[in-house]
Amino acid sequence: MKILMVCLGNICRSPMAHGIMRNKSEMLGLDIEVDSAGTSAYHVGDPPDSRQQATAAQKLIEIGDLRARQFITKDYDEFDIIYAMDQSNYDNILSLARTEKDAKKVKMILNESTPGKHLSVPDPYYGGDSGFELVYNLLDDACSVIAKKIQDGTYR
Repeated sequence: MKILMVCLGNICRSPMAHGIMRNKSEMLGLDIEVDSAGTSAYHVGDPPDSRQQATAAQKLIEIGDLRARQFITKDYDEFDIIYAMDQSNYDNILSLARTEKDAKKVKMILNESTPGKHLSVPDPYYGGDSGFELVYNLLDDACSVIAKKIQDGTYR
């Protein structure tokens, strides 16, 4: 299974989700690949925000090796599931869908931990350090649900 995490710039939320999911996959021995991207090209080639890296490091998750890239239509061919961090990015991802099959791959990540609520992971970029901790907690909960479903064979 190949999972893509997507936010706006690919330097805060999606690399954190990428790192958390990659860590859970390694710990549980899951056969999945994880990547991340942004719907904008603002930060292409940049590492994750230093504040997000510090938050991840406190949780023993390494994300400093990741580099921002932009979501492209070909990602629909490469990935089984595409998780959006918020409604705006969800809409942007869907705008590139070529078929209904493409569109069905796109999900709001927090619907995993809070089904049907369509909640957004807040963008911590312009806030204080507590925003990065909140993002970690929200994504850790969602990724735990995803990992458990994959491990149990109940992921759909």
